[in-house]
Amino acid sequence: MNAPREHWSGGLGFTLAAVGSAVGLGNMWRFSYMAAENGGGAFVVLYVVMTLLIGLPVMLAEFTLGRGAARSPIEAIGHYGGSRWKPLGVLFVVTGFTILGYYSVIAGWAVRYAVEGLAFGFPADAGAHFGEISEGWDTVAWHLGFMAITVFVVSGGVRAGIERAAILLMPALGAMIIGLAIYANSLEGAGAGYAYYFQTDFIQILDFDVARDAAGQAFFSLSLGMGTMLTYASYLSREHDLPQEAGLIAISDFGIAVVAGLVIFPLLFALGLETQIMGGETGTLGALFVVLPKAFSSMGAAGPFVGGAFMVALSVAAVTSAMSLLEVVVATAVDGLGWSRPKAAIVSGAAIALLGIPAALDIGILELMDSVGGALFLLVGGFFLALFVGWRVPDPIAEVGGTRRAGLGLWRFLLRWVVPSVLLLMSYFQGQASLELIRKLAG
Repeated sequence: MNAPREHWSGGLGFTLAAVGSAVGLGNMWRFSYMAAENGGGAFVVLYVVMTLLIGLPVMLAEFTLGRGAARSPIEAIGHYGGSRWKPLGVLFVVTGFTILGYYSVIAGWAVRYAVEGLAFGFPADAGAHFGEISEGWDTVAWHLGFMAITVFVVSGGVRAGIERAAILLMPALGAMIIGLAIYANSLEGAGAGYAYYFQTDFIQILDFDVARDAAGQAFFSLSLGMGTMLTYASYLSREHDLPQEAGLIAISDFGIAVVAGLVIFPLLFALGLETQIMGGETGTLGALFVVLPKAFSSMGAAGPFVGGAFMVALSVAAVTSAMSLLEVVVATAVDGLGWSRPKAAIVSGAAIALLGIPAALDIGILELMDSVGGALFLLVGGFFLALFVGWRVPDPIAEVGGTRRAGLGLWRFLLRWVVPSVLLLMSYFQGQASLELIRKLAG
């Protein structure tokens, strides 16, 4: 017989844990990078619109299913839709399993940069260094070490493990990012970085590619389509206001992403490295692990401290996201197989660690796993989740609960028509990109 289900101690623990799930490595860099490359203010406006049209409706749908069923994804979907819909819950678990397999490799890079930067400084030839550490057996070791940390936290339970870690780590992350933004503001030439970051070309609001990127960022940055928010909400009590929680999480996620850009662009422009990010030649990973370390190495004595602090912040963001990904798999094993939490955390963590070894040995495999698991699976899962809650759940508005019903009719309309349409279109384009990567690896 399963032990009584755990609950968050209060709203703060849940909110910080959910924000921690949303704020990850990609969020810390990808938002500001994409904003700068897609019209600045135009991209931000589209991001906010897409968050309202796509992100928040899907997040509220996950919250509703999780809290209503008080079970992990497979059992929660089965609770409302019967066995015919359980494959959707399986997709969520497979997605979280796959994403964490390669995400922990990238997180291992961040931890390694933090340790090496604080201890020895950053190498002048950052590109060559990244080539050396991005794949190979050393990378496997850092990947396994990061997974061990994640397993340790999640095995402690919802309150003693995940919530305690979130309460400690998220304020620390916020303080580090704000402190680094204040430092970046003091650098000569920072103004040019702000101008580049916040450039506004509103004609790009009409650009389909920019709108697609904004929709993708809104969906991905909020940790949707993989069951993490559903699983976290399954530990919530009925008195929580779900729409309010969703809004607070979205605002916090957006705020941290914006402030991260206030660190990155002033720093790069002040050090004369802006040409290496304009045009997007380096790509997201290249910019994060090549251009930024090059900037830190150019700062002299301050470099190890500033760069080390930034990489520590990245590592903290990675841990809080990894906790939520592992929790999806662990909760499924606890609910569906009756395992104890420590057993589920250790076995699941070990299996995910094994899955990630090929990605640690070959960055091409990592990119493919990201394209398929971290993008395509998310979009497909979000598409079917919207259809499920919009059409299959008898009365989702009643499941939301609370006394404030304003806007919930619009929420159901968005889930039925707008969200599936956008996610289906995005799934098509992402599927094409994934096929191209497969052909590249096969050739």
